[in-house]
Amino acid sequence: MKRTVKPAVAASRPASRPVRRRADEKAVPKASFPVVGIGASAGGVEAITQMLRHLPQDLGMAFVVVQHLDPTHESRLAELLSRATRMPVSQIRDGVPVRPNQIYVIPPNANLSIQKDILRLVESTASGIRMPVDYFLRSLAQDRQDKAIGVILSGTASDGSLGLKAIKAEGGITFAQDNESAQYDGMPRSAVTAGAVDFILPPKEIATELSEIARHLYLSEPLLARLPGPDGGDLKKIFSLLLAVTEVDFSEYKPTTIKRRIKRRMVVHRMDRLKSYAAFLQRNPPEIQALYQDLLINVTRFFRDPGTFRHLMRRIFPEILKHRSDGQSIRVWVPGCSTGEEAYSLAMALSEFLEGSARDAPIQIFATDISDSAIEKARAGIYPANISLDVSSERLHRFFCRVDGGYQIASSIRDLCVFARQNLVGDPPFSGLDLISCRNLLIYLGPALQKRVMPIFHYALKPDGFLLLGPAETVGAFGEMFALVDRANRIYTRRPIPWRSVLDIGSRGRKPARGDLGRYLPVGVSVPLELAREADRAIQRHFAPPGVLINEAMEICQFRGETGLYLGPAPGRASLSLMKLARQSLLPGLHTAVSKAKRDGIAVHARCGRLRVGGESVEVFVSVIPVNARGSQERNFLVLFQDEAQISPGESAARETRETRGKNRAPDSPAGRRRLARLTEELTATEDYLRAIVEEQEAGNEELRSANEEILSSNEELQSMNEELETTQEELQTSNEELQSLNLRLSQSKDDLTNLLRSACIPIVMVDRDLHIRMFTPTAAQLFHLGPTDEGRTLGELGLEVEVPNLSQQISGVIGGGGSEERDVRGPGGRWYAMRIHPYRTAENKVGGAVLALVDIDDLKRSAQELKESHDFSDAIIDTVHLPLVVLDPELRVRRANRAFCDFLEVDPAEVLGVRIQEIGAVRWASRLQGHLEMVLAQNTRLHDLEYDAEFP
Repeated sequence: MKRTVKPAVAASRPASRPVRRRADEKAVPKASFPVVGIGASAGGVEAITQMLRHLPQDLGMAFVVVQHLDPTHESRLAELLSRATRMPVSQIRDGVPVRPNQIYVIPPNANLSIQKDILRLVESTASGIRMPVDYFLRSLAQDRQDKAIGVILSGTASDGSLGLKAIKAEGGITFAQDNESAQYDGMPRSAVTAGAVDFILPPKEIATELSEIARHLYLSEPLLARLPGPDGGDLKKIFSLLLAVTEVDFSEYKPTTIKRRIKRRMVVHRMDRLKSYAAFLQRNPPEIQALYQDLLINVTRFFRDPGTFRHLMRRIFPEILKHRSDGQSIRVWVPGCSTGEEAYSLAMALSEFLEGSARDAPIQIFATDISDSAIEKARAGIYPANISLDVSSERLHRFFCRVDGGYQIASSIRDLCVFARQNLVGDPPFSGLDLISCRNLLIYLGPALQKRVMPIFHYALKPDGFLLLGPAETVGAFGEMFALVDRANRIYTRRPIPWRSVLDIGSRGRKPARGDLGRYLPVGVSVPLELAREADRAIQRHFAPPGVLINEAMEICQFRGETGLYLGPAPGRASLSLMKLARQSLLPGLHTAVSKAKRDGIAVHARCGRLRVGGESVEVFVSVIPVNARGSQERNFLVLFQDEAQISPGESAARETRETRGKNRAPDSPAGRRRLARLTEELTATEDYLRAIVEEQEAGNEELRSANEEILSSNEELQSMNEELETTQEELQTSNEELQSLNLRLSQSKDDLTNLLRSACIPIVMVDRDLHIRMFTPTAAQLFHLGPTDEGRTLGELGLEVEVPNLSQQISGVIGGGGSEERDVRGPGGRWYAMRIHPYRTAENKVGGAVLALVDIDDLKRSAQELKESHDFSDAIIDTVHLPLVVLDPELRVRRANRAFCDFLEVDPAEVLGVRIQEIGAVRWASRLQGHLEMVLAQNTRLHDLEYDAEFP
């Protein structure tokens, strides 16, 4: 069986999750059976039916179907799904508890949630875009945690992607229908793009995979409890492999969090032993990345905890703005920013606050995360349409732009935020901050990491700065550093205490000496990892020069050591460009060295310029070294700064008198010659710098001219396309009106047909070419005991109680030949029916099945039988009379003559029937009688004892 496993999107460390959890992460005990949430919209009924048809009825799971339904019409979804499965299917009523091996269907015009195993209905509001799938799956993730399973099937738009991310964050399993089998791939594609899907399969294979998961060990016994602690050998192997590939050490994260993520990956690969999974990681490097992405799963959202943002705007932002001079920027740091929702929410809130306060202050928001892919998504600022669940329509209109399939943050807000990759415990922090928003990050860090993070926050904040934590987080043992401002919203302020701690900021965890993924760090290593790190930090602190790691665009990717002497933030918009952060006197030499290293691809060592340090001029040298990651095509450069010498004011020998300095400035003195040579070198470097600037300017102008021509050409094409689109839009609008009219007529025709069939008291059954029942009238349902679940079944399976041999063959003959068939048959209870079988013809005059109709003729049959019996009785009486007797009709024709009459006239009984009485016999003996008989008919009288004389041969 082919299956596609997609890892979670590379997002932040598990920092941004809206699910509230206690700091110790002890989950509330849940019922043992999983709950499967199934979301779909357009074209979803067929996919749901296919999936349910292949599901066993005793999996031990409960299934909740959430589909986009018309809020103004009654839903028949439960009735339709009941035909595809033997499990009970019911439409949800408020307060219904979930039970295993049952299927629950959402009613129209309602949102659904699950709380403590109880299904709750909330009436949907008419305004805004409805996202019922996300609404339910989010609550399912919070209520069932790792026993939640999410399935997204055919549908349009993006509903369901946020819900799947929430389920995956809680350790549940997620599915999406593949594009080939989905009638509409909008919802599955959105979930896959968000990185929230484990399996991408057609509905039939989703059912097979659910069956496998139901048999997995984690459903029958607590697999999480069986995993070893962080000191276990197999777990150490996994940590070593992660460190070797990602340079991130997860050994100090919360053990519960780590084990929950590992258990989830084991369930995906159907493994129940940690040793097997560790070996699988060694053999499959892509799985290491998949596990890494699971460990960094992000479930953040805009304006998470709206009450917190309201408090920020009412209380905290005014305090930040109170003692600020005009033009002084507001600086905010969002560590663990994930895909940027938190940072952008703060930017929007600050913008709204500043407009209302009539104050103008620049905003600088630094958002950092350990995940490169999450940072890329945050910089793009493009989000699915279902963010309307969290963002008001006013903010959507003001701060967002509509793009294909969703929304993009407006450029005015994106310009306020600077996103960069940063390891919170390994890279240098920001400083001079007014606010740090670090919500739902500390609960995933172990005590050792928390002890390193809190001093970093204290160092980064201004004396009156604020720290915002998540609802389940506190400063813990660092109460001397932070004072509580608001307990409900977990807001703290920095205490003005003397700085006594040493920041533990060094290089991030290094890869093992052997990069082979099939190996791992020896368990019996003699030097502890923390001690080795301390040694690395000491070497860097005392011997390694400070510097930065930049990319080819001269954007700083990482700071190494203390670079404040050489780099500093420039006024205006925040930037990580090396050329904007470098000191003015170092710019020419620095630009020249970096340009040469980029052009020649070699290490460059050059004099950079001079700086004033403590009243003295210091010569600065720079080294630019190309650094390329293995397997990466991107070029990076390590820029290192180094002073010519250390000047100590305490050494008298180093001081020069004013007279000595004057003499040394003479052109013929050694110092003067050295000064002249240095100035010459600086002039040459400046000329090279200016020459490079001119060349770059000319190249830029040429590119701009070329780009301008391309833009003009593209503009003409876009205008032409716009005209075509307007024409197409008009055609589509006309087609839409025609479709609406056709839909109305079809609806009326359907209503007419439904009412006709209900009012017809004739049992009618319609079948397709394979003899599957398509429709039947209420009379047929009552006659043959049919129910809604019998639609789709064959006549052979039902066994209709009609005394007709080979009924199926007769219907097949009508379908194949196109003719009709009629006959009288006995139905249930022995009643007689006239059975008529006609071909079912489509609009193209093709035979698509047959129509079986039964007309009740039981009364007619009984009347005919009684009439025959009466006729036979009268014939018997007439034949017993010995006198000649004849019965005539109004035209005096013989209808019945007894044997005595025929013998008297010597005629055969068959010859006289229908013959006029005066024409019977050889002699016209009844000519006189004719007048009397006509008088009897005309006057309605009787004649008795009439005598006639006649001669007979």
